[in-house]
Amino acid sequence: MGVNASPEEPERNRFHEELIGLDPDDPEVRAFAAHLDRIENNHRSGYTVEGYLGGIADFADSANRLGGHRRLTVLILITLILGGVGVAVWDALVFVLSTTFGR
Repeated sequence: MGVNASPEEPERNRFHEELIGLDPDDPEVRAFAAHLDRIENNHRSGYTVEGYLGGIADFADSANRLGGHRRLTVLILITLILGGVGVAVWDALVFVLSTTFGR
């Protein structure tokens, strides 16, 4: 690392072999390198709370990068999921209250 090298220089050289022939200053190449980094660092188990929340965080990050009709599709999907959770919570609450206080 030289005197004028940026702190991200080792990160840029990390995927040197995968990015041979590509311009390291191109935004698309940097996005691809970030994608490779996310894939390489995805070692968490989906069966733990941390892994599950990490998967949700990855989904939210991906949704924030999308645009147009894909972003609308994600918003509709999230609305349907939250609506289903809301209905399930409402049904559970009604069941608990009806069995607790009777009719």
